[in-house]
This record gives sequence, structure tokens and C-alpha cells, in this order.
Amino acid sequence: MSKRAQCGVSILALVAAAGLTGPAMADPVNLSDWTTVGNSGTSGADGAVDLSPFASSEYGWISTDDGADMDGLGVEDETTGSTITSPTFSADAGDELDFYFNYVTSDGGSYTDYGWAQVLPVGDDPIQLFTARTNPDGDTVPGFGLPEPDVDVTLDPEDTPVVSGAPQWSPLGDSSGDCWDDGCGSTDWVNASFLFDQAGEYSLQFGVVNWADTAYQSGLAFDGATIGGADIGDDPAQVPAPGALALMSIGLAGIGMAMRRRWTSRQ
Repeated sequence: MSKRAQCGVSILALVAAAGLTGPAMADPVNLSDWTTVGNSGTSGADGAVDLSPFASSEYGWISTDDGADMDGLGVEDETTGSTITSPTFSADAGDELDFYFNYVTSDGGSYTDYGWAQVLPVGDDPIQLFTARTNPDGDTVPGFGLPEPDVDVTLDPEDTPVVSGAPQWSPLGDSSGDCWDDGCGSTDWVNASFLFDQAGEYSLQFGVVNWADTAYQSGLAFDGATIGGADIGDDPAQVPAPGALALMSIGLAGIGMAMRRRWTSRQ
């Protein structure tokens, strides 16, 4: 290999090490500062739930499997479930809250489990964002018989029928691959976003609950929770630190000077 080719390879290696060669998968969702009641975790692509369009290498989830006793949204006959709540974040009026969710259920028929997301203002009442409920006959979101959303939330796609079938998904525990009557399946990934109308301190909560019994589990996968484009509950997107950028610049300059000297010496 010629000296010039070797220098070119060195430049490419340096650029690759800096992560500048093209788009890469995002870091896994970080739930270390989130608070769980019941059962939560993270997962890569798993059965019926592939990675989200946010392109994290892992998404978060909550499940009624091994859940805690809870009232859910208080529509009666809730039994067990789980919630997960983000750390507190600041939002200005006009900031956009954005995230992906995927409701997954092995329970159908009249045993209509449900999930939800809400914003919890510090010192004020919850703000309902969406509900998702087992429904073999129409859109899963909004959940029938559940509280109406308190704010206008944009969903993409707007239509959310359940993708029918007995969902294979590890967070469902022993119910993975099972189905009770019509209505089992998942919504697939849905993007939700809304704008804050006033500044304040908030947290984001996801929940899922069994209804009428504790058999045939349901869960909610979520990913890409951002406020004003910044991750909730995680460090800012990793970019080369100023020192690293300086070192990279020095290295590139050094390689350029070396190539120039070699080129000049051959004239």
C-alpha cells in the first residue's frame, strides 16, 4: 500500500472512531432514574415488538405480569398492573413532548385490559395524554369507557386497530404466545406528540393494568421520550467532547501536513 493510501485509511479510521461515518443506532433507553411500581424493563427486538422507529437499540416496557395491586385510572374492576414514571423535567410553553408506544395484549373478549400515558405536573392534577384498550372492533386508542384525553395529542398513525394474533413477547411472561378471545395483539408502534401550553416542572408516566381478572397479561412498550428534542431521563445525546474534537482536529491536521510534505518531497 502506498504512503498516500495509508494516510487515507488513517483518516477514515479516525472519522469512523469519531462516529462520523453515517447514521448509527441510538443508545438503549435509560430507565435508571425512572420509578417503577410493578414490573418494568428494557428489551431489544422481541417477537411481536420490533425496535421502534426512534431506532434505539432497546426500548422500555411495563407489564401486568408480576404487577402490583392498583386502581389504574379508577374505572372499577382493575386488579394488577404496573406504572413507570420519569424523573422531573422542565418544559416551556410551546415545547413538544414526543414519544413512541406499542400496546400489547394477550387478553381479549370482555376482559378489556388497558394502558395509558399521562403528564404529572408538580403540585397539580395529572394531564391525560392517551388511553389504549383491548378492542376487537375498532381503534384501540382512545380506550373505550376510559377518561377522555385532557389535551390534544397527535398520533401517527391516526388509526390504531389492534394487529390481531397471539403476541409472542417476553414481558407477557407465561401469557406470551397465548390469546383469550378476539382482541389479542398489538397496536404496533404509534408516535404521540403534544405541545405544552405553559411552562412548569413535569414528569411522564406510562401505565398498564389488568381488568376484571389477573389472567392473560398485557403490556406497553415505549421509546424515544423527548421534550424539546432532548431525552427525558437520560444524558444529552453523546457527541465528541470539546477535548475529543480538538484532538481529532489536531490529528487530521497532522495527517494533512504529513501528506503535504511527502507530496512536496516527490516534486
